[in-house]
Amino acid sequence: MKNISVPTKRGILLNGALFGSGAETVVIAITVIHGNFYSNPFYYNFGDTLNSGGIDFIYAQTCDAFGKIETHNIVTGKHEIIGSWNERFDYVDEDIEAYIEYAVSCGYKHIILAGHSLGANKVIYYLSHNHDERVEKFIRFSPANLTHMMSEVTKDEKDTVRKLVKTGNGSTLLPFYFMGWVVCIADTAYDWIFTKKLNNVHVERDGDFSEVEQITHTGALLIGTLDRFTYGDPSGFLRNINDHFPEPDKNKLIFIERTGHTYQQKAQETADKLLETMKE
Repeated sequence: MKNISVPTKRGILLNGALFGSGAETVVIAITVIHGNFYSNPFYYNFGDTLNSGGIDFIYAQTCDAFGKIETHNIVTGKHEIIGSWNERFDYVDEDIEAYIEYAVSCGYKHIILAGHSLGANKVIYYLSHNHDERVEKFIRFSPANLTHMMSEVTKDEKDTVRKLVKTGNGSTLLPFYFMGWVVCIADTAYDWIFTKKLNNVHVERDGDFSEVEQITHTGALLIGTLDRFTYGDPSGFLRNINDHFPEPDKNKLIFIERTGHTYQQKAQETADKLLETMKE
């Protein structure tokens, strides 16, 4: 494994990691909020297992992988602090495209775009309006049900966020932990609560699946059967998402038994399933 620095168009350097080098195929895995090697150690299993099968793997750390990340802006030349505290959903396209550009520059012939949790939602958003021919397939691991996550935010908290943004104080740190565990500015919380962007998968069959319906790529969707963000029905949640793709029969559904959102106790089994799917 080696550390990599990937530049975005706005100049921010994203710090990722590359497992292997020299393969023809690479899986780019877009991370979730606080989805780093410490909180999601399954990334090691994924990288090492794919390497054993002759496939490279990029841990594609985005702006929110940690609460705060020190980085450098190659456009302004300034030191910057990014993280879940100030991420904006408008960065999604730039961040994903930066990793695709990096993979292309490395000479990979086959690029598989993956994402875990909110990273899966980001991949859905990106592919819904970027029918990127450089990407051959997608893999979505445990997409995030934002409606469920926002149910943890009280009405008073939502009103506070709305008021701060509407009065031009969106850069103010919230006086409470957003969702009960995130320190962030009002602008970031506003994106989570009020923008439709990334709120693209649902338990309800009549939910807004307009982003999913626009995707022309096919691939695989995976979830643990104990995923707690699905109101008790992870399998139904994943099948409902797949049903809204233009060609659902061309996608592969993978269910990892007796594990949750981050594949506790089943990281290696999940990695083995990933490799098996890639070979197929």
